[in-house]
Amino acid sequence: MTAPINIDIVSDVMCPWCIIGWKQLEHALKATGHGATLRWHPFELNPDMPPEGQNLRDHLVAKYGTTEDQSAQTRAKMTALGAELGFAFNFTDDMRMVNSFRAHQMIDWAGTLGQQHAMEMALFAAHFTEGRDVNDTGVLCDLAEQVGLDRDAAAQVLAEARHADSVRAKQQFWTDQGITGVPAMVFQQQYLVTGAQGVETYAQLLDRFATDAPA
Repeated sequence: MTAPINIDIVSDVMCPWCIIGWKQLEHALKATGHGATLRWHPFELNPDMPPEGQNLRDHLVAKYGTTEDQSAQTRAKMTALGAELGFAFNFTDDMRMVNSFRAHQMIDWAGTLGQQHAMEMALFAAHFTEGRDVNDTGVLCDLAEQVGLDRDAAAQVLAEARHADSVRAKQQFWTDQGITGVPAMVFQQQYLVTGAQGVETYAQLLDRFATDAPA
């Protein structure tokens, strides 16, 4: 039996392609039967996003020059992809992009308690499926409780910004490695794959690295 494949995933919970990429990888893991050791790492697509956030459609127009029709088509494509993979995107015209720095602090803290992956999934669902503000302290504490962590401890971590320096240092590390967009996945600390590549591609990579991994 081969050892689990190490997979580092650089991600932002504001990024729909990050959850699509993960769900594709998850399906590939199930299809191939390979085991994996996952580590999520922080990246902010919009580090200068104000606390109150910005309307998603307005944000895409301002940042990428996307027209309303193009935005609608992209959201429809993502919604269909998500449905195929078992993830529900519930895009609305008033959906907002928010600052994700606090969310990353929650993920970092959850990681010290063995709940990093669960927190990451809870945040994706809260933002894209439930339309909740994942920059809101109350929402973040709700999600901490949801994944089995202490709500009061979560509130204290956020109030004291206890994991702010850790998140900044990890962001800087990946920026220094040349990561400029997400999702970015590193297999066995040696092979970088960017973007959501599809179930088949991930399955091929898993087979390759399972063969190369020491028993």
